[in-house]
Amino acid sequence: MNYGDKIVIVTGASSGIGRLTAKAFAARGATVLAVARRETLLQKLVDECRATSPKTTYLCGDLAERRFAEGVVDEAVERFGRLDVLVNNAAISKHKQIYHASADEAEWVMRVNYLSPMWMTFAAIPHMLRTGGGSIVNVSSMGGRIAPPRESLYAASKGALNLFTDGMALDLAGSDIHVSLILPAAIDTEIWDKEDEPVGYVGRKYPPELVSAAILEAIEKKRHEVIVPGRSPTMLAARFLRTFLPSMLRWSIGRTDPVPEDVVVRARARAERGKRLGDLTEG
Repeated sequence: MNYGDKIVIVTGASSGIGRLTAKAFAARGATVLAVARRETLLQKLVDECRATSPKTTYLCGDLAERRFAEGVVDEAVERFGRLDVLVNNAAISKHKQIYHASADEAEWVMRVNYLSPMWMTFAAIPHMLRTGGGSIVNVSSMGGRIAPPRESLYAASKGALNLFTDGMALDLAGSDIHVSLILPAAIDTEIWDKEDEPVGYVGRKYPPELVSAAILEAIEKKRHEVIVPGRSPTMLAARFLRTFLPSMLRWSIGRTDPVPEDVVVRARARAERGKRLGDLTEG
């Protein structure tokens, strides 16, 4: 596919999947608007991309803020006159016992992982309609289909993104705006170093290059859903159990990271003192 005249937005572009995806588009000649919160990393990315994509640039800001998220799309169109591809990749993790999580944290995760892609998508659709079409790619997670322990907030946000994308694929039929959903399994990025609590997962972590390749494949082959990796035995087994033996799936996943008894005891004690969920202060 020729990307030489394409304008592409990639969010979460400062590292991991987003960084590789931005570089992949730039290497194919697309003009990329890279978006993230860490400006130093964005500057380095853009410097690397400009060898093959001289107009590639960046915007630094917080996509949890609706004004900024919508403004990214408007800025891209104002600078370049059109928008051809929107890759909603930015996300945050939230790995902790539900007893330790607050409603504010749940809202924040939902704003970044679901509301931000929704805001940007709604902003992008009119521009794509005016120019005859485009591609919207939402990078989600298999965690939005199968929730691991201590991932209820993250799984809920990704589950919302999954169904939003599924529905849009139907709603935008006939518009020449193609919508794709990418469902990665455990991917080896820095997100594993940012978890609130120790991670029980000890299985294989796959390289982020697989996800950036899947994004390009989804656009070029008009794929509506791409699971990464598609032929992993663990993923195939989990999908089978989710469909046919969901109780066995919950049991097996629960065994990987069971809730310690003392966590429940302390949560009950805080509840008896009138504490809200997530309030871990003493007294």
